[in-house]
Amino acid sequence: MAKIIAVTNQKGGVGKTTTCAAICGGLSEMGYKVLAVDLDPQGNLSFSLGVEVEDNYTIYDVLKDNCDIDDAIIHGEMCDVVPSNILLSGLELEMTGVGREYVLREQLNYIKKDYDYIILDTPPALSVLTINAYTASDELIIPMLCEILSLQGIAQLKQTIFAVKRYYNKSLCVRGILLNKYNSRFTLTKEVEELAQMIAKQLDTTIFNTKISACVSIAEAPAHGESIITYSPKSKGALEFKEFINELIEPDIAKKSKNG
Repeated sequence: MAKIIAVTNQKGGVGKTTTCAAICGGLSEMGYKVLAVDLDPQGNLSFSLGVEVEDNYTIYDVLKDNCDIDDAIIHGEMCDVVPSNILLSGLELEMTGVGREYVLREQLNYIKKDYDYIILDTPPALSVLTINAYTASDELIIPMLCEILSLQGIAQLKQTIFAVKRYYNKSLCVRGILLNKYNSRFTLTKEVEELAQMIAKQLDTTIFNTKISACVSIAEAPAHGESIITYSPKSKGALEFKEFINELIEPDIAKKSKNG
């Protein structure tokens, strides 16, 4: 049965899609069966994973009940993908029915048995898409930059997470905060990291031990339809993301070992 992980931050440009693609690439390389679900109307994750969306059902069709989620899955070279496109931007006004917060969870329940991990890329906004992602997920990963505005995004996100836990998904937990484009030489980096530790405590979580440095290869990889893991496997960014993925799934491995 798949573990569902949403990568989220209401602020854009913090590395959500890059992180999603790296997780999908790294887990697939390790032999896990992975499904990536693109919930961003910009469709950046679909693009980053080399998926051709034209003439294919998308997550928009799934959420609008135009098709089952099975019909929207594209079997990519790296992993399976449910793609997105710009139609998704109008969904906030179109999804008005009772129980609209549970639509994604109900669809994912049909296919959870087919995967080890399902990774959700969320839009940079607190919308019905974000709520659906949180309601469907077991865990959240919050990527951020060591900047004050990025920190503000997490502080605002906190209220939404608490609300979803209260009304829609009591078992939701924040797995951790991931620091992207990390540079320990900057004074601001340390100051923001200290403030992020305080917010992490409020969310009953921690900052991941692994930090992701700024890396040219990370920026280049999406243009080639690849994650950093496959595009430049020996780069600093790829090695750091592999270390992060090991840290991310360590509790799952320990749990399986304990259960035999």
